[in-house]
Amino acid sequence: MIRTPDQRLRVFVSSTLRELADERRAARSAIERLRLAPVMFELGARPHPPRALYRAYLAQSDVFVGIYAESYGWVAPDEDVSGLEDEYNLAPASMPKLIYIKAAERRDDRLRELIDRIRSDDTAAYLPFETPEQLEEQIASDLSTLLAERFDETRDSGDAALMPATSSPAARIPVPYTATIGREDDLTRIRELLARDETRVLSLIGPGGIGKSRLAIETARLADDLFPDGKYFVLLEGVLEPGLVVPAIAYALGIRDNGEAALEERIAHALAGRRVLVVLDNFEQIVDAATVVARLSAAAPLAKFLVTSRIVLRIRGEQVYDVAALRTPDVTASPTLDRALRSSACMLFVDRATAVKPGFSINDENAADIIDICRRLEGLPLAIELAAAKVRLLNPRGIAERLEQSLPLLTAAVRDLPERHRTMRAAIDWSVGLLPDDQRDLLDDLGVFATRFTLEAVEAVGVGRSWEGTGFEGLAALVDASLVKQTEIAGRAVFSLLAIVREYAIGRLKARNDADVVRAAHADYYRGFVARVAPGLRGVGQADSVVQLGLELPNLRAAVRHLVYTDRLDDAGDFAWSLLIYWWIAGFFAEVRVWMLELLGKERPITQHTRAVAWFFALWGEMWQRPSDGVVAGLGECVRLFAESGDDDASTMALAARATARLTLPMPDVRTAGLELTQAVDRLHELGNTWAEAITEVSRGRLAWLLGARDEALAHFSRATEIAEASADLFTLSVAGNHQARLLLLRGEIDEAEEDCIRTLLVSIRLHHEEGIAYGLEGLCAVAAARGDGERAGTLSAVAAAIRHRIGVFDAEAFRVHTPQLDALRAVDPDAVAAGERRGADLTVAEAVELALPEAESGAVHQTLVEW
Repeated sequence: MIRTPDQRLRVFVSSTLRELADERRAARSAIERLRLAPVMFELGARPHPPRALYRAYLAQSDVFVGIYAESYGWVAPDEDVSGLEDEYNLAPASMPKLIYIKAAERRDDRLRELIDRIRSDDTAAYLPFETPEQLEEQIASDLSTLLAERFDETRDSGDAALMPATSSPAARIPVPYTATIGREDDLTRIRELLARDETRVLSLIGPGGIGKSRLAIETARLADDLFPDGKYFVLLEGVLEPGLVVPAIAYALGIRDNGEAALEERIAHALAGRRVLVVLDNFEQIVDAATVVARLSAAAPLAKFLVTSRIVLRIRGEQVYDVAALRTPDVTASPTLDRALRSSACMLFVDRATAVKPGFSINDENAADIIDICRRLEGLPLAIELAAAKVRLLNPRGIAERLEQSLPLLTAAVRDLPERHRTMRAAIDWSVGLLPDDQRDLLDDLGVFATRFTLEAVEAVGVGRSWEGTGFEGLAALVDASLVKQTEIAGRAVFSLLAIVREYAIGRLKARNDADVVRAAHADYYRGFVARVAPGLRGVGQADSVVQLGLELPNLRAAVRHLVYTDRLDDAGDFAWSLLIYWWIAGFFAEVRVWMLELLGKERPITQHTRAVAWFFALWGEMWQRPSDGVVAGLGECVRLFAESGDDDASTMALAARATARLTLPMPDVRTAGLELTQAVDRLHELGNTWAEAITEVSRGRLAWLLGARDEALAHFSRATEIAEASADLFTLSVAGNHQARLLLLRGEIDEAEEDCIRTLLVSIRLHHEEGIAYGLEGLCAVAAARGDGERAGTLSAVAAAIRHRIGVFDAEAFRVHTPQLDALRAVDPDAVAAGERRGADLTVAEAVELALPEAESGAVHQTLVEW
């Protein structure tokens, strides 16, 4: 029987995932509008039809929604049908089916056959649609009609309710020994959910150590008015068999098993008609017994069940609340005392540190280290508490320095905590121990990934592993177990591990002597990924390529480091060189330089091309920050090595770099630089390297600027802009535009300069190009200074300087046009400039950009800045 909306009817959505991504979002929106529960798994393309997973989802669903367009979907080896048809076949005959067919010029033959079969199925409604918006409205309307037709009002059974016995002392809500910090918003939201009539089962989901139990306890303690008939706490930590769940609940409620009636029935009667809260703590190890909770919630509609678990129960009526880590200060913001005081994670550290060392306090000297500790621990409460306990032996600086190997350090000294909380390793061990062998192996192998990763990458690494071919199901299980987190970035599903879980996993992998094998597979996958994506950096696909590479940046770092570590030096050189544009856009030259110096320091045989690449990256930062004749000579050697290796394109780019290096010298060699730049531009034009051609035109403009030929410089910047626009090269458009704006400032054309600064700042935001943002903020600083706005000018200057310092990129002094403007204003209004600089030092990049842009433009990029 179809349940009513307030009982969270579950709607299973079947479609091809990638082809119909927009339609799936529309379906989800329609379902949630009716306060129903969409049953969807957005993990990306499946390697094969996971029949067990389909059945598990379908068994817990009430309505089947099928959305079909052109593709029948992939048929896995040893299967006769695709996952799309398999889902339809597995849906129970009694389940209502709403089928939506998108208008299409072509359709796979097998999909046509499936649709023809559906037309003859009298349990399925068959409807056409054209747009996602139309689909959303149709699904919402059809579900409303379905509910109206099938609504079944529940009736009392007529049995007399049995009076409950006095509850056991063990069922009383525990009293925390320490204060609950940073959970005010969570407590408010959970209370709101529990106050709703439709909430029957509310599951607090999250990994071990994130504070689920504490949150549940605090919620219960503050909810007397919502549950006048009592609150019960059921600790399931030692309950390992599903069959023991009912006795445990009964015991907590004070119901004794005298054998006269089934315990579940007695519990249902005891709860019926009573507004009570039952907290079921640590449910994950007996999740197979979740249907008990579903039955009890249906039998006692006034009772509420608050469940803590690392795994979603997936029962009817369940609402899920993801328990997040505590808030840490923004990584782009300066680590000040004020920011630490506004961080719940930092305040938790201080509170727990004070408990073990009464004289401890946070101050200007240790605030940055406390912020560093909390950032490294990603706001994980248990990890922060364990770290804070070490202030007896170490100051915050000492703790921060040792957190690189955090697990050995974080050993609990509080002996009355449950065993799994004595160390973070114990908490993770306890959770991982619940997994089957292949999923444990998968988790270990995921340790080679950095901050986040995709399903495709996991599948590639899985070749030859014990879990090969089951990556999709394994990830789904690990997500449900809260060991892996799933999010969506730029429209793509990505996964991540908490830092401490990742450390735990790689530790196990090393212990099995498998780390090098899996890391090699990881590096090979990302070499192939770079080979596919990097060509897009030079033109139309630049923005998309930057997004894709940014998504995988931590893994790109891990891959190149592994290549260097294992002496695959030529592979490392090729890898680094193919991402030259990305390293520049993202501002990672300093890191690449470290890798390349390590490569050269190995003193092992490498090709001339690899040597040229390594020297080029090693010299790049020197060229701008510490220009010298040695840098010029070194880049000349790169020109020769690239040429002798047959790479004319790289040789010409090195020539342009050498010419640019001549211009950064204390005594610029302008004549030779001019000749080399002209030669490089002509050659790059012949080779069709528009990106490097445009960048070199910028260098020619800089040279003309140095020589005082401002009209000529403006012409070169304009030419660079034209080339960049023609090839959709956003990066060079930003660089050229900012140079042009600065030159306009020097010419006194303030309004025109401001327009260029804003335009190029917007381009840089789109590209996530922090150096370009620094340029734009400096230009707008000069505009503000020219107009006498000292505080605004000081603010923008400070933020731009912070960005440059953080990404290790600096400009030649001759081109810092905002500096003289700011200094001139400082002489007139020093207090305003100083106040602005203090304010700027405390702003994030996003906050500064929103301040810099006019309101209309700021609104247009607000979401991008929120996600920065």
